[in-house]
Amino acid sequence: MFKNAEHRVYYEKLGQSQIMCLATSNEDRVTARSMSVIVLDQKFYFQTDRQFLKYNQIIKNPKVALCFNNIQIEGICKEVGHPLSNENSDFTNRYKECFQGSYEKYSHIESEVVLEVQPKLISLWCYDNGQPYQEFLDVENETYSRSNYNI
Repeated sequence: MFKNAEHRVYYEKLGQSQIMCLATSNEDRVTARSMSVIVLDQKFYFQTDRQFLKYNQIIKNPKVALCFNNIQIEGICKEVGHPLSNENSDFTNRYKECFQGSYEKYSHIESEVVLEVQPKLISLWCYDNGQPYQEFLDVENETYSRSNYNI
């Protein structure tokens, strides 16, 4: 069941790229913003500048959440280098293809970095004949569960 749900989330709902809301926090301050996110090998990647609040929050607290429509991804974020470095060529190629304007404006800046989110828990709201239910994918343990809600 886990693999079927995982495939549905990644390939039918998310695809290769999305604009997603990224939530970060540190010391009782929670912030959120839209990010251009690339999906590669069931991980999530985006770039930002080391000078920005989100970067500093992630360095101090790597637990983040991404949200797209009714899908929430909770995970651990880490820096994986400059956008134009060889080890990030898969990210850079897709980022350039999907978000060309952002690529051209920011990727060459020396203080830009690529960040990777390793998902831990994915949850999403679904409906069956008008009845809501929530699916949970525990990525670490590769387990699936569902909670039904009677309205």
